[in-house]
Amino acid sequence: MKNFKYFIGLFVAALSIGCSSDNDVIDNVDSAEAPSEMSALFTITQDNTGKVTIYPNSKGATLYDVYFGDGTAEPAHMTPDQGGMEHNYAEGTYEVRIVAYGINGESTEFTKPLTVTFFAPENLEITATPETGNPYKKNFTAKADFETFFQIYFGEDPNETPVSFNEGETVSHTYATVGTYTVKVVALSGGAATTESTTTVTVIDPLLLPVTFESSNTISFGDFGGAVGAVANNPSQSGINTSNKVGRITKNPGAEVWAGTSFPLDQVINLTADGAIITIKAYSPAPGKIVKLKLENISNNTLSAEVDAVTTVANQWETLTYNFSAANNGNNFQRVVLFYDFGNNGTGSTFYFDDVKQTTGLPQIGLPLTFDNSALTYAFTGFGGANTTVVDNPASGGINTTPKVAKLVKNSGSEVWAGSFINLQQPIDFSSQQKIKIKVWSPQSGIVVKLKLENYANANINTEVDATTTTSNAWEELTYDFTGVNNANNYQRVVVFFAFGTAGTGASYYFDDIKLSN
Repeated sequence: MKNFKYFIGLFVAALSIGCSSDNDVIDNVDSAEAPSEMSALFTITQDNTGKVTIYPNSKGATLYDVYFGDGTAEPAHMTPDQGGMEHNYAEGTYEVRIVAYGINGESTEFTKPLTVTFFAPENLEITATPETGNPYKKNFTAKADFETFFQIYFGEDPNETPVSFNEGETVSHTYATVGTYTVKVVALSGGAATTESTTTVTVIDPLLLPVTFESSNTISFGDFGGAVGAVANNPSQSGINTSNKVGRITKNPGAEVWAGTSFPLDQVINLTADGAIITIKAYSPAPGKIVKLKLENISNNTLSAEVDAVTTVANQWETLTYNFSAANNGNNFQRVVLFYDFGNNGTGSTFYFDDVKQTTGLPQIGLPLTFDNSALTYAFTGFGGANTTVVDNPASGGINTTPKVAKLVKNSGSEVWAGSFINLQQPIDFSSQQKIKIKVWSPQSGIVVKLKLENYANANINTEVDATTTTSNAWEELTYDFTGVNNANNYQRVVVFFAFGTAGTGASYYFDDIKLSN
């Protein structure tokens, strides 16, 4: 120890003489932190000599004192560049103490047990665990009786050099490609005999957003409440979804109202960097079904956020949009949970979903235009004494069971041409469909419901079609034929007039599901 203090004294003195004009150097030495992140590796020769090599390691050490723990009076001194310190042990178990010194003499201690035996190791066990957030990385530990250290071969390179480690330590390896690998671990003692064992690890494509079900990923569905999730063939390769494989949820008869399924991702969802809006392509046997999307922390499901959306069509693919901008991104959401037909017991119905993805943009108002997305603000502009708001469906049933609809009130004395309009965020695309359907509810039959389309920038560019209600106090669907419409006119404003040609009486009218049709 005296030699060490003398060494540090000479080193600091040399700095003082050589850098007398620069006090910053001395200040940096004086303020240096003690060594940290200490560890050590023990290896032993397989010749019954008990020769152990000790490899200390730490951050910030300039010298080590190694106390062998076998009664040796004085510690051995070594510098980090020496590599390892050799020492011969008799059979037994020892506590090896290592003291690391920093450049200014600050020290940190570390103690590690050492077993020296000449028996062949027994009861070798290998544990392989995946790295959370990195499916290509695997972590390995091992334990055995009568071992001094282990060597591991990761199975990726037939000519690889093994990595040595001790019991209680974890060694990691990141594989370059997907596949199944045979990992071999050799347990060594001080004798010539060794013991080895193998295990296999499988590396698959990481399951990340967007989830499309077309890759070779194995989806681990976590079902609950009587629902069953699976990967299935697309029931209708048409419209917005022509993919081959999709997700499927079967809500068995009698399943709980909260039944659903979930699947973990291999990476935390970053709502801040990658977008707080999540969209899902959905396929339902009926409209008006609540599809709840929940995001959870993979280790603590009480850290969660959920948003609802409602299906608007039957046996067709549509896009549901979920706005998680109010969620706490610090909760590290990594599990996706889906509830179909939330709030109702299972009847055996089957639902499908696909293309679970993020976007940074807010959802857009466009056709089909429904009023059930809580992430959207439906801004109507009334004129002539009429006004429109989004309200609860006053007569849920028949062809319209959605929870929210638009309500137009034609106030008493309002103009015969009174109505309301809403602006879409993209022009209507008439390239393949040139009819528009609207579900309406009127207190009387035989009234004219006019639908007018306008160019957003120039209202003089417009087209309009009339339809007439045929029933009262019930939902019906009106069809407007715009065959021959000039798609280049970029109609982006939808104008609705109820009881056109008649002055207002204070009556309320409702409409919903404005959509293109053949």
